[in-house]
Amino acid sequence: MTLSGYEAVIEDSGREARAREHRALDHGIDLLQRLQRGDLLPPEAAEALLYIRRLWAFFVQDLASPRNGLPEQLRAELISIGLWIIKEADRIRQEQATDVDELVAINIVIRDALA
Repeated sequence: MTLSGYEAVIEDSGREARAREHRALDHGIDLLQRLQRGDLLPPEAAEALLYIRRLWAFFVQDLASPRNGLPEQLRAELISIGLWIIKEADRIRQEQATDVDELVAINIVIRDALA
């Protein structure tokens, strides 16, 4: 395989990873929007918040890895956003906050940036 062949494989791999992240965020956003509308029973609401928390914990762990190819400043900013999302999801789950609007909006912005 030539160098250009390897570059194509790496580019496809990155595109596939972004597509998976996009789908995972899509699912999380759908859950948060259902929570926002009051369409979820309390156990389902807790699961929705735990899903978004686990998703962002995974993202933060990946962003913190030295093998992550994003620029350091962008990684730091995304980690900061991710930590806020995790804390806010916990606050809502523990009924210390009730507003899901910001969680939905931020996750939409991040998801749309992956396109």
